Amino acid sequence: MDYQIELRHFKYFLAVAEDLHFRKAAERLFISQPGLSRQIKQMEDDLGIQLFVRHNRKVELTAAGIYLKQEITQVLKGIDYAIDYAKLIQQGKLGKLKFGYVGSAMQKIIPDVLLQFKKEHPNVQFGFQEMSNQQQIESLLSQDIDIGFVRLDSVPRGLTLQPILKETFCLVLPKNHPIDTHNFKNLQQFKDESFILFDPSYSASYYEKVLQIFVDSDFAPIVSHNTIHAASIYKLVEHNFGLSIVPKSLQSGYNMNVKFIELTNIKQRTTLSAVWNNNNRNPLVQFLLDKI
Repeated sequence: MDYQIELRHFKYFLAVAEDLHFRKAAERLFISQPGLSRQIKQMEDDLGIQLFVRHNRKVELTAAGIYLKQEITQVLKGIDYAIDYAKLIQQGKLGKLKFGYVGSAMQKIIPDVLLQFKKEHPNVQFGFQEMSNQQQIESLLSQDIDIGFVRLDSVPRGLTLQPILKETFCLVLPKNHPIDTHNFKNLQQFKDESFILFDPSYSASYYEKVLQIFVDSDFAPIVSHNTIHAASIYKLVEHNFGLSIVPKSLQSGYNMNVKFIELTNIKQRTTLSAVWNNNNRNPLVQFLLDKI
């Protein structure tokens, strides 16, 4: 069938699908409301698909409209990416990679990977955003980032998880704390202390693993604060608001008055993994994965 559909029709459709209001969508598109209504009706007639159910005061997507909204959103993102990539090629920058990461990945893993990658791809641009594990998963599914670095045991279908670093945990104490590596015996020594932990929203599975450390030590921790940033944890520990437990890789990169005791005598380990969307069409993703 010969559809008389142009790219602008899809953009009009998405605007109405997002706002569910013809007047608001028309204002955003800088066209008249009657004109937008005619364009959408013509699109429905040409496709032979009802996209909206129109009521007196509101508009609803049909089941077919909901599906088309999801698919067209991804198609237009692909077009935008292709145009952006072509512009970068013209500028001699040869592409861009967008990273999401938990803080510990930036201490060593990402810099090491990028140093290797830049040797062969010196003109690639990078974008970085520190995000929680769940935020990275959502951004990977929507292809707003190309690759993530997470502390998760599993990911949704369509994503691939590749472990890259398995490490021990460390106890974090103020520098003036009386216990150090010489007189440390076990965590039971701290059963009456307060603890500052990464918030469960950072990673539910990671949080449960840390809590299991306390279970194995036969006490429930007094959790005084939760946060998603290591710097906040260290600042609170430094000022004697409590102790903490963090991955070993977070020992470096922070200039604060805290000290670490590596917990080599416990069974728990934490794994940092790379994760990506199998449907991501950015050719640089595979080049990067070859360096991990």
